[in-house]
Amino acid sequence: MDLAKVRSLIKMLDGTDVGEIEIKEGEHSVRITRQTNGVVVNTAAPAAPIIYQQQPTTTVDFSPAKEIIKPDETIKGHALKSPMVGTAYLSSSPDAEPFVRLGQRVEVGDIICIVEAMKMFNQIEADMAGIITGRLVENGQPVEYGQTLFIIE
Repeated sequence: MDLAKVRSLIKMLDGTDVGEIEIKEGEHSVRITRQTNGVVVNTAAPAAPIIYQQQPTTTVDFSPAKEIIKPDETIKGHALKSPMVGTAYLSSSPDAEPFVRLGQRVEVGDIICIVEAMKMFNQIEADMAGIITGRLVENGQPVEYGQTLFIIE
């Protein structure tokens, strides 16, 4: 494709509302994109478009609010902390039972909750045996690295 054809395409676009056009002739392709500061000619083959879809989120609280320990309360026992930044989920799905409840006995390796980070669901396991005496997060709540999720005594 010669430069004269590209110039004529640009002139043709000036009088229209078209923001982008791509023309292919054999092995050659030209994409012309109108931007606020002018027209850009891109002669490289375009990459596949990236499509982002926001996943619907559902926040479901499975237990009474009294399980949540307020920040001013003294925390006694072992603090099970989040190993990463993400979103904490108390069950495997919105309609499933929570992994643990207040007063439940857990063993080392039992799944306590899930932290979603970058669309990866990471199972958070109990790192000590004991009884769940406190929950410091709500279902669907964003959590930080090192943030206490549960108290185990």
